[in-house]
Amino acid sequence: MNQILYIKQDDENHSQKRKKKSLNRFLKLQFVFSFIFASLAIFFYFFFQNKSNENEKISKKLIAQYNIASLYQSNELNTSSDNITPLENKQFQVQSQNQFQVIGLIEIPKIHLTYPILGSLSDELLKISPCKFYGPNPNEIGNLCIAGHNYDNYQFFSKLNQLKENDTISIYDLKKEKIDYLVYQSYEISSDDLSCTNQETNGLREITLVTCNNFSGKRLIVKAKEKVV
Repeated sequence: MNQILYIKQDDENHSQKRKKKSLNRFLKLQFVFSFIFASLAIFFYFFFQNKSNENEKISKKLIAQYNIASLYQSNELNTSSDNITPLENKQFQVQSQNQFQVIGLIEIPKIHLTYPILGSLSDELLKISPCKFYGPNPNEIGNLCIAGHNYDNYQFFSKLNQLKENDTISIYDLKKEKIDYLVYQSYEISSDDLSCTNQETNGLREITLVTCNNFSGKRLIVKAKEKVV
């Protein structure tokens, strides 16, 4: 009888040991996979952050090119509103080694934003700086539409949602003329809604800033009119 009890006890002990080993093995595997996952997440975070910072540096260097361009700018600007094509300046074309064209500067004091405005739109250019995608050239009559990325940090158009009515947005053109615009509307639209590009401004200057809302998947629109003194 005692022998049977001992055998049963041994079986239970072996079973418990096996379960304990299995649990330890599972916990070790879980730790290893968690460590690998966390390491990859950290790597990709710093990789994309570094890439974003590099693009930020390029956009800041382009501001210096804007200053050079303004010295050579003639009064003969291309006033065409058939957009998506970049500004064509016959005497001087702002270009870096990667063929970036700077057509002006955007400055928003409230959110400490200063960036060159690139004259054409592409996925790669949007990683460098805000881009004109529709409307006239900076400070011309009409509705200048500018697109910028939202990286959910301090860069590019990430802080547009902080702008309120009557906040100031300043636009500099290639003649270094500055015009202040006052925010009058902020709203969201679906990604396929292009109504914000409407050019009926009653002969006035307007700007429309467009970026993504990374939570809703919609587009955030900020519209501003020329400040009348």
